Amino acid sequence: MRFLARALAIAGKELVQLRRDRLTLGMVVGIPSLQLLLFGYAINSDVRHLQAAVADLAGTRLSRTLVAEARASQVVDIVHEAATAQELESLLRQGRIAIGIYIPADFERRLVHRVRPAAQLLVDASDPIVLGAAQGLADMPVESHEGAVGAARAPPTFEVRAYYNPERRSEVQIVPGLIGVILTLTMSLFTAVAVVRERERGTLELLITTPVRTTELMAGKILPYVGIGLLQVGIILLLGRVLFHVPLRGSVVDLFVASGIFIAATLTFGLLVSTAAQNQFQAFQLTIFFFLPSLLLSGFMFPFDGMPRPARMLAEVLPLTHFVRIVRGIILRGANLSEVGRELWPLAVFFAVTLTLAVVRFRKRLD
Repeated sequence: MRFLARALAIAGKELVQLRRDRLTLGMVVGIPSLQLLLFGYAINSDVRHLQAAVADLAGTRLSRTLVAEARASQVVDIVHEAATAQELESLLRQGRIAIGIYIPADFERRLVHRVRPAAQLLVDASDPIVLGAAQGLADMPVESHEGAVGAARAPPTFEVRAYYNPERRSEVQIVPGLIGVILTLTMSLFTAVAVVRERERGTLELLITTPVRTTELMAGKILPYVGIGLLQVGIILLLGRVLFHVPLRGSVVDLFVASGIFIAATLTFGLLVSTAAQNQFQAFQLTIFFFLPSLLLSGFMFPFDGMPRPARMLAEVLPLTHFVRIVRGIILRGANLSEVGRELWPLAVFFAVTLTLAVVRFRKRLD
């Protein structure tokens, strides 16, 4: 009986502490709710509305019918009009589209003779799920006045040309994205825990008494971890090349420049977390709360275009979403910084906003 009474007393004490710790109590409800919403609502393996471009060199009624039927399938959304196949390839390399529809000038003659596919699908096959969705369009029929053209045909309507990962190896898609995933977790956690640990040990007050300004303190906390993050990038690239034979088609310099910007943005979020967390456990909880949506909504695991619009709008705020596009563009598609530049400015904005908020909140806590 004494054992039970003492155990219940300790349990009551823990419940009282939990009730006072609003952040932990919020995580008890927030983390399972977030996971349920992400997995049940935002994650969709039935890929639809992939960004696509069309180069219609035939310009006939049947070619326009083919494009309309591709759009009606809801597998693709036509967002660009291209003039040549080379322009489609450029859009693929920049990551602006996932599928290019190329209709040659002799499209109708090919439909009549049916000795080879009448058109082509140029597919960014770095994501095998996208390639599988594109292959579902290959046998799409074309309607004419008389009905289906070439109903007894041998070849499919489209020839599928897989770019960047024709072997459909999953490690080619996963390893580049893992660079961002690993950096998101480690960098945000490192800075969040580092500042909170100093506060718990009382060494932060010693720093405050020195002439060091808040911005200088924040910069000093970030700089060592930028180097650590770049070291992690190099390790993952080396292991990916040696163990999984992942190609590096772009510039290493471009990759490290983009990685440095992403690392800085992630580190400043860790600093912001440190201004809200009271202890290291809370810092870890807040980091996980940030990491889960980043992992699931960034396009690392599931095609970005297949997600509902609200999920995609949230994902655009997260740095990992933009970095996954950048790192896959440089490593797999051979893109340069100018071609992925539209993904860099959101990282710069995120860095500026989170650093400003961290500095403001840190000053308030000092007051």
